[in-house]
Amino acid sequence: MFSSETELEDRLARPSPALVADLAEGAGDLVVLGAGGKMGPSLCRLARRGLDAAGRTGDRVYAVSRWSDEKAAAALAADGVEPVPFDLLGDHDLRELPDATDVVFMVGAKFGTSAAPYLAWVVNAVLPAAVARRYAGARIAAFSTGNVYPLVPVASGGCVEDDPTGPLGDYAMSCLGREQVFAHAAATRGTPVTVLRLNYAVDLRYGVLADVGQAVLAGTPIDVTTGHVNVVWQGYANEVALRSLRHASTGVFTLNLTGPETAPVRRLAARFGERLGRPVTITGTEAPAALLNDATRCHALFGYPDVPLGTLVDWQADWLAAGLPTSGKPTKFAVRDGRF
Repeated sequence: MFSSETELEDRLARPSPALVADLAEGAGDLVVLGAGGKMGPSLCRLARRGLDAAGRTGDRVYAVSRWSDEKAAAALAADGVEPVPFDLLGDHDLRELPDATDVVFMVGAKFGTSAAPYLAWVVNAVLPAAVARRYAGARIAAFSTGNVYPLVPVASGGCVEDDPTGPLGDYAMSCLGREQVFAHAAATRGTPVTVLRLNYAVDLRYGVLADVGQAVLAGTPIDVTTGHVNVVWQGYANEVALRSLRHASTGVFTLNLTGPETAPVRRLAARFGERLGRPVTITGTEAPAALLNDATRCHALFGYPDVPLGTLVDWQADWLAAGLPTSGKPTKFAVRDGRF
């Protein structure tokens, strides 16, 4: 399906007619905070193309990041996105950031936070307070995580948005803190907010499917103790993030964002073994509970993901077989004690 990262990026940034229609109803500039992460560049490209298709060619897309990777920033600029080099954790006045009607908050700290829990709290809960003050008059879509929920029985189908949270570990607790900080802004300043509880985005260079597929390709045993997962095509996740801005409210619009399947890791591994021509070694036994989200509300509002799980697995296998680049950053989806 893909022969290069360029082709993958082009597919990720393809706006649907529904996204274009939603964007046509809006006006004003968009600021993406944390745009240099795994999902940020493709979301910015998708937003730029969607705005252009909606006739909003004069509205700007600002991609805020430290931009240590100058090539990535230059590539975005070539696509009409405006990179803004800015260290959000530095001693800077956030008033220096561009004004905007809409904000997508993508900043987060996960890996390494078990050794430095203060980092999780500063990035995930303290920084959002400053952002909420700076953009009090904007609509904000803030990425969160399904880790704010507890592990639940696999047969339950996953947590829904109204279920009690039960974060385990500093990462998950600080992400719930982020949600509450933005909820405070909504309640006290009237800032319309959407919170997106994501489990787990896939773009072929990283994600649960890349983790499982790479293990199969390398002949590494697959531990199925965490035996079931949710995944979703990153292009769909980015589109929902942009479309969800229309639903932002002072009551905080909370949305589980993932695919419709509860995917068995054992079956994923077997499928990769077939596609990659490798034997699969399984260890462990599936635990009765896992981190799972029910995204029925999301699918009712925005439709099902345009790339189904079976296609994602096939794309991922072809990507790995071709030796195309991966991020080298595993998701650690099998972690069960909240320590990242």
